[in-house]
Amino acid sequence: MSLLLDIGQGAGLAGASGVRPFLPPLLAGALARGDIGLDFDGSGWEFLESPGFLLAVLALAVVSYIAERSGADRRVLGLATGVIAVVLGALLFAGSLAAGNRSAILGIVAGILCAALAYAAVSGLLERARRRLEEGAAALLTAYADAAALVLAAIAIFVAPVAFLALGAFAVLLVRGRGQGDRKYAGLRILR
Repeated sequence: MSLLLDIGQGAGLAGASGVRPFLPPLLAGALARGDIGLDFDGSGWEFLESPGFLLAVLALAVVSYIAERSGADRRVLGLATGVIAVVLGALLFAGSLAAGNRSAILGIVAGILCAALAYAAVSGLLERARRRLEEGAAALLTAYADAAALVLAAIAIFVAPVAFLALGAFAVLLVRGRGQGDRKYAGLRILR
């Protein structure tokens, strides 16, 4: 049962990082520093709860938010965010497995896959929503994604098996999003 919990926790944290990469490692690191819900001490992955690592993630978050608000190229920013999400997801999954005395190598590979799945599903959803919303409302999408990532990370830490449901939801979201992207909107054809 412990292996299932470690995998669920790692998958949930990696998926949460794929949704938005910055708050899940900050939450996990802060909780791990207090040994609340997870603990990386003695696993070889102690750096995930070190002040230096947490400050680096916080600095990346601030730079990312400034770049988003400054009107930077959305494609470049999306690519950079995706890379950061995959790296942090891999680290968190590996750290979760290593904290449970499991092989971190498998966690890195699985973390990459989970974070990439979540990033592909959610970034596509946010892009489709952004196109349909006014500029003011579209700006709130990042805040909603941050909140969802934080909630998913907390669920992964405290109720690890539930995180598997999130991975299933990401897969469904990705498949449905791709299917909707192939269809043309025909809502106003009736008016001809």
